[in-house]
Amino acid sequence: MLNFLYKAIHYGTCCTFKAPQNLYIVETHLPLILFSSFRCISSTSNQHSFTVSYLINQCGFSPESAQSVSKKVNFETPEKADLAISFFKNHGFSQSQISSIIRGHPPVLLSKLQTNLLPKLEFFMSNGFTSSDIATLLSRNPHLLQRSLKNQIIPSFVFFKNFLGTDYNAITTIKRFPGILNVRLDTSVVSNVNLLRENGVPESNIFSFLKQQPRLIMKYPVRFKEAVEEVKGMGFNPLKFCFVHAVYAMGGMNKSTWERKVNAYKRWGLSEEQILEAFGKCPSCIRASEDKIIRVMDFFVNKMGLEASLIVKRPVLLTLSLEKRMIPRGSVIEALLSKGLEVKKNIHFRKVFEYSEKSFLQKFVVPYKEEASELLQLYKEKMDFPE
Repeated sequence: MLNFLYKAIHYGTCCTFKAPQNLYIVETHLPLILFSSFRCISSTSNQHSFTVSYLINQCGFSPESAQSVSKKVNFETPEKADLAISFFKNHGFSQSQISSIIRGHPPVLLSKLQTNLLPKLEFFMSNGFTSSDIATLLSRNPHLLQRSLKNQIIPSFVFFKNFLGTDYNAITTIKRFPGILNVRLDTSVVSNVNLLRENGVPESNIFSFLKQQPRLIMKYPVRFKEAVEEVKGMGFNPLKFCFVHAVYAMGGMNKSTWERKVNAYKRWGLSEEQILEAFGKCPSCIRASEDKIIRVMDFFVNKMGLEASLIVKRPVLLTLSLEKRMIPRGSVIEALLSKGLEVKKNIHFRKVFEYSEKSFLQKFVVPYKEEASELLQLYKEKMDFPE
């Protein structure tokens, strides 16, 4: 049988296969099928290879990234891709921003520039976004280029402009989190805002928090409603600004995540009542990762010799950077105390880490520049400041 197939293929004959008892007959031209299949595979392979090379050489992608991106876009000639890249460069996008856009939305390389991309850029510019704003907006949210200008982008912008009062407020909020322009207004945003209103949350609180954390109203309505009910069950007052903070914090986690974070605090001897008290003062303290909770508590208790209950009194400390604020400032305080300098009367550990940069330097570095001249250097090293 194999010899027969070889001869048929070699000589290009038409083959008829007959099954036992003549159950079926299949007639086909083997050379034509095999040649067509080979040609298709070869064409796809060449196309893929060209795309990968282009992404590496023209877009600065690593071979791994180029392979990944090429699964979502393929082309055999550079003309369209060259035009797309030139389009972005001519509108003030940097190479890194262009690469981010291509990585996030590869088909943009084959987009229709005049009918798809240009109208979107013109809309943003006509509504007060600068060229720099637009480049940042799209490089952070490349999927926005997939959205319909008429049916998604314009209605979303108009909604936030009307709700927040001015173009400036809308632009500021969108720049803070560009993803809000991707969200369906009818299925989440409007229903979530209305739910807060129905529960007595003042319009001013919704407005203020939305400017700070636009993600608040992007939650799925079902989970958002659950978070509202959970927060009410904890005794939060909807009239207080802390209520929307708590809804935002709870909306970003499920029950098991909440329990893991509570247990991370319990490791340091805090009771559930104390943890809820801290959450009531600063809901963001529960949004810290388990790893950060453990590292911050370790720093305060084991490094600085403080009581774990400090976090109950000042839970806002969990929102500060351990590396850029707590450790550098802790190192300065340790250095002062090791030299026996009279600083204890000035140290209020609940506030040491909350002082502004200027206030901290004025209180704990500048006054001791003669007795401890190395303090500023130590602080800069810990902060990784440039000299």
